[in-house]
Amino acid sequence: MLNKYLSIAAAGVVLGMLSATVASADALDDIKKKGVLVVGTKADYRPFGFLDPSGKIVGFEPDLAADVAKRLGVKLELVPVVASNRIQFLQQGKIDMMIATMSDTPERRKIVDIIEPNYYGSGTNILALKTAGIKSWDGLRGKKVCLIQGAFYNKELQEKYGVDGVAFPGTAEALAALKNGNCVAFAYDDTAIVGEMQKPEWSAYEMPLDSILFVPWGLAVKQGEKGFADMMSKTATEWHKSGFIQDLEKKWGIKPTKFAQEARDKYK
Repeated sequence: MLNKYLSIAAAGVVLGMLSATVASADALDDIKKKGVLVVGTKADYRPFGFLDPSGKIVGFEPDLAADVAKRLGVKLELVPVVASNRIQFLQQGKIDMMIATMSDTPERRKIVDIIEPNYYGSGTNILALKTAGIKSWDGLRGKKVCLIQGAFYNKELQEKYGVDGVAFPGTAEALAALKNGNCVAFAYDDTAIVGEMQKPEWSAYEMPLDSILFVPWGLAVKQGEKGFADMMSKTATEWHKSGFIQDLEKKWGIKPTKFAQEARDKYK
């Protein structure tokens, strides 16, 4: 009787392994069969994903998605996503993969498969008038700095660097306050500041400091798609090894980052 139960258990394990193997192959097979890779990207986060004058989604991350489609020999379909729906779209199968400025966190790794190595990341920096002459974080001590309510970096800026924080509910309000001179600088994600600085209205402003509080970004696939995840891990490694990430920084007017250089040095 014991041997019978052991045989049944063993058969279950083998069946489970076979099922996992089939499942891991399904994503790539399905993409190739339909001839289209569907990727969720931002459409409101210049220069990482935004709409050009014709309404087409372009940017740093759409270029990464296009490279994946090229490697798979399929067409690319981009689906606009935002922070509140990007993971749900992936889980629901509305997209095959997500490359959408998503920070890599332990909590998110519990619900989607985040690919290693991370392809990019963001830190905290400031937008300030060039004439303000801000040269260091300590130079902000005691000065009014526009912040976003609830941002994780507010505490450190106030406690470590002694900024006099003026919090706003959103970026539009904070940017308006900066323009009106209510703050000497606006502290925000450096990648978003890069996008703002590409607009003519901010030509008199700069992002003068070295970014702090770096958070890596991860592209993601649905949990259990091992074959697809392994393929993307190799692809992300090649992006760093070949200098593709740094090439995209140049293409999209992004200040060269320490992260991209260190990743290139690590994998080349």
